[in-house]
Amino acid sequence: MSLLVRSSAVACLALGVGLVAAPAASADTRHNARDVVFVQNDALSGNAVVAFDRGGDGALHQAGVYPTGGLGGALTGAVVDHTASQGALTADRDDRELYAVNAGSDTLSVFAVRGDRLELRQVVASGGSFPVSVTVHDDVVYVLNARDGGSIQGFRNSYGRLVSVPAWHRELGLPVTTGSAEFTHTPGQVLFSPDGRRLLVTTKGASNSLLVFGVSRSGRPSDAPVVHTEDGAVPFAMDFDRYGRLAVTNTGTNSVETYRVGRDGVLTSLGLAATGQAATCWIAIDGTLLAASNAGSGTVTTLRTNPAGAVTKIADAATAGGGTVDASFSRDGDQLYVQTGATGAVDTFTVNDDGTLTRTSTVTVPDAVGGEGIVAW
Repeated sequence: MSLLVRSSAVACLALGVGLVAAPAASADTRHNARDVVFVQNDALSGNAVVAFDRGGDGALHQAGVYPTGGLGGALTGAVVDHTASQGALTADRDDRELYAVNAGSDTLSVFAVRGDRLELRQVVASGGSFPVSVTVHDDVVYVLNARDGGSIQGFRNSYGRLVSVPAWHRELGLPVTTGSAEFTHTPGQVLFSPDGRRLLVTTKGASNSLLVFGVSRSGRPSDAPVVHTEDGAVPFAMDFDRYGRLAVTNTGTNSVETYRVGRDGVLTSLGLAATGQAATCWIAIDGTLLAASNAGSGTVTTLRTNPAGAVTKIADAATAGGGTVDASFSRDGDQLYVQTGATGAVDTFTVNDDGTLTRTSTVTVPDAVGGEGIVAW
């Protein structure tokens, strides 16, 4: 990786330690689940998910802290994000469950969601080393393990419990990197396509590729993926817009690129827009509005996809703390919640009609310096 790419990508993580508070939520606190934001702190001494109630103005108020039963973990070379990934905390709204990776324990935690309260239902082995991302479609769940060349492991959700399916394991065979470059050269995210028929993986600097596995109706992945490679791109995170176009953050070029995903898994580029910022790593989408987090600049860039799928930049908004990482739109699209890994906080932004953002409040997340993973339920 060139020095330019390395310096841009190096801002995408960090180290953090701290004690995790015991579960805390008033018995008479009963908020509608759509008014709750869950944040994972990835504390190395004990991972936890922190629940926040969302006020009428979008501001967050802590409602409880729920240990995952596992440990957070930090890749070597981390700066503001321990896992250098997107999707470390993922919602299964159909089954009212929340999945959290425990990178330091090689496990995945399953929570039942009860308004702003969580009930730890299960802790299961991730099927590999250092899980960093999880995705779900119907009753099929896949976790991405980052170390030892990377792997994906599939699970079946059976009545609220995950059952590992050995035949749904795939080694990614990426180059194994040790030392300070580890976090730039490990895979970053696993994600189902909206129809559940494809499973995508970003490899970051390990191979500058997007991997597209076919998925059978039973949930089994294809034996090998279709590989889309762009030298120097460092594809980090991804999401789909309202019309099924894939949007990917390229950390190496500080840009967002959109694709059409073919039935055969082949990706066709629809357009690319530079953010003009540093370390463009994470992305959240509401409809056709995209929000890319720039860890090196401490900013969020909003962009829009047009009817043809091309993407154009709207504006940048500054966060209160450094190391802008994972983000999540509220279900109504009125707010954007953004983690700042350098300070262990979450900023609330109002989403304006023109796609610009206005920061309205900030809340500190317990023991969350370097933490990654946020879901606005």
